[in-house]
Amino acid sequence: MEKAIICVDDEKIILDALKTQLKERYGDNYIYELAESGEEGLEILDELLSDDIKTIVIISDWLMPNMKGDEFLIKVHNKHPDIIKIMLSGQANMKAVDKAKKYARINKFINKPWKNEQLFDAIESNL
Repeated sequence: MEKAIICVDDEKIILDALKTQLKERYGDNYIYELAESGEEGLEILDELLSDDIKTIVIISDWLMPNMKGDEFLIKVHNKHPDIIKIMLSGQANMKAVDKAKKYARINKFINKPWKNEQLFDAIESNL
């Protein structure tokens, strides 16, 4: 079964940077999907599932229009509790982070700008 990593952020430059870093580290071991909103992230997750592709990691920003990252990750957790969930944000308040830890069971919160090794450690220590 193929495996995927989904990155969700409303800033295209962040998505491109994440994809580049992940691809450099993990090569063709995963499919890398990018979403510019929580809604799009949920659509991609459903599409991958219908194509029999297992999403193993979701990396999400917090501050996004319409649906914040904590809300998005809670929705993901309710349907797919086994997915590794990482919140990556420079603007999340501690209330939102605590909410994501409690209700989405996020595996890690990382402040932007992030260090590559910090991101890779969060992924690899939960695989």
